[in-house]
Amino acid sequence: MTSSIFMHPATMFIVGALLLPLFKKFNAQKVWLVLVPLLAFMQIKYLPSSFGCVEWMGFKLQFGRVDQLTMVFLHVFTLMALIGSIFGLHVKESGQHAAAWLYVAGSLGTTLAGDYLVVFIFWELMAFASVFLVWYRKRKKSIDAGFRYLLVHTFGGLVLLGGIFLHYQATHDLSFVAVSPETATIGEYLIMIGFMLNAAVPPIHAWLPDAYPEATVTGAVFMCAFTTKTAVYVLARGFAGFEALMILGAIMTLYGVFYAVIENDARRILAYHIVSQVGYMVCGVGIGTEMAVNGACAHAYAHILYKALLFMGVGSVLEMTGRSKLSELGGLYKYMPLTMIFTVIGGIAISGFPLTSGFISKSMIIAAAGEHHQLIVMCMLSLAAVGTFLSVGIKLPYFIWFGPNDCGLKPKEAPWNMQLGMFMAAFMCLFLGMYPKFLYDMLPYAVHYNAYNMAHLSETFHLLGFTAFGFYLMVKYLKPHDVSNLDLDWFYRRGAGWFMWFARNPVSASNEFVSNIYRTVGLRLTMAMARGLSWFDWEGIDWALDGSARGVVKGGDQVRQIQTGKLQHYIGAAVALLFLVLVVVVLI
Repeated sequence: MTSSIFMHPATMFIVGALLLPLFKKFNAQKVWLVLVPLLAFMQIKYLPSSFGCVEWMGFKLQFGRVDQLTMVFLHVFTLMALIGSIFGLHVKESGQHAAAWLYVAGSLGTTLAGDYLVVFIFWELMAFASVFLVWYRKRKKSIDAGFRYLLVHTFGGLVLLGGIFLHYQATHDLSFVAVSPETATIGEYLIMIGFMLNAAVPPIHAWLPDAYPEATVTGAVFMCAFTTKTAVYVLARGFAGFEALMILGAIMTLYGVFYAVIENDARRILAYHIVSQVGYMVCGVGIGTEMAVNGACAHAYAHILYKALLFMGVGSVLEMTGRSKLSELGGLYKYMPLTMIFTVIGGIAISGFPLTSGFISKSMIIAAAGEHHQLIVMCMLSLAAVGTFLSVGIKLPYFIWFGPNDCGLKPKEAPWNMQLGMFMAAFMCLFLGMYPKFLYDMLPYAVHYNAYNMAHLSETFHLLGFTAFGFYLMVKYLKPHDVSNLDLDWFYRRGAGWFMWFARNPVSASNEFVSNIYRTVGLRLTMAMARGLSWFDWEGIDWALDGSARGVVKGGDQVRQIQTGKLQHYIGAAVALLFLVLVVVVLI
């Protein structure tokens, strides 16, 4: 009986978001912020394998399709919604919480969707809800970044929709199922590109490091967890085994690491590392074997938690100090020791230290690349792991918490709810590393992999040890500097500037020129034509109609005069007329 009582998880968050102002009015907002995601997390195991199947305008829509691949993402998404909501309990603005929950609803709806039309509906909900998490920071840079974020995702949505149209035209089927690389058409490739944009695959990735650092402290925690990982899910669902994804994913790992190493802003470092770490997942999906897909799913689960932990840590620093640039921080370990510990745990987890979640997930993808005889890809993934430890495992915590100089700030420790959120994420990072079976049992395929083998342990300690030694030798060269690093978003930023200049100058001048011609020539010509038509109406049409009417009236008067009203006259006239007709007929 219990298993039949359920609500679509997305519906729970949508209704919860709509009711937030009511609970705020009765001073129960904090209770509601914990209750809704907790209920969603607890009830996902009661979801049936298929539900929400409806017909609309001749289309068969499926709002619920549950299998092992779905469950691993549902589990971490609802868990992250709970952790993120707890982390943001101190935020009083109901609108920010509502935007976050609608964003979560979009991600859950996409994950459960069984057809492309439902995918598109919730895909767009994610984009339009998440942009408010950037705008709620209420700075000019945030407003600008939010508009760029929205424009890029609107473009991606149109590409996705175009692919769906072409796919339906070719197959007359909207079911969201796996696509074979051998039979893929332009429609399927457009769908894949639309998914790749949300996965931040270069060269369509720059929206991520542009927007995420400008989001609110709590908004960035949600954003780092859902958009890119939902994209990994749909790629794994529909496009596993596409070799292009394997190549692009391997490139992503190094591309993100390179920018993270040279960045100064802590949240931009983490944003670029999303590109890098999602690259592992995209690469695993592209390899397409059972082990690689398992690795992609496991790494998505682990990444959501440790990346959220890192964003919570640097977000707490931003919340308490108002700063996020490494060049403006240092020596904070004395004032925010708990936040430091949690951030370090996130740093070693993303670096793949033994006994952390990154160690048991990332290595599955690297091992799958080796089994697939992709040695170059395997080397690229291993090299990216070195850069990850260098930039996030060492550089970021060193310059925030210690550093060569004390920044002079004496902040208080983060509020209790922020510490609780960090504790929950840190606990999961360590729990998964120490008990990987918990995660492995959720994966879509049977796991035949042991991360804790001597070869993997030896390789990890060698890589991390030499990286740490290299940082010690090169620390003065890695000192952060307050500079802006150019990325591929330069093109559309410059392109937008050129477009605005074109709109303000040539287009505006041409418009003014045409307007002047219209005022001097067109308007006079129009008025002259109007006067001519008015004269024709009065003197032509009205004369003809009124004249016809007067003729009819006059004829009626004349006919009325010959009417005598006597029956014998009418009979005589009829007989005379009949006689006349007979004469004419005879003569003819």
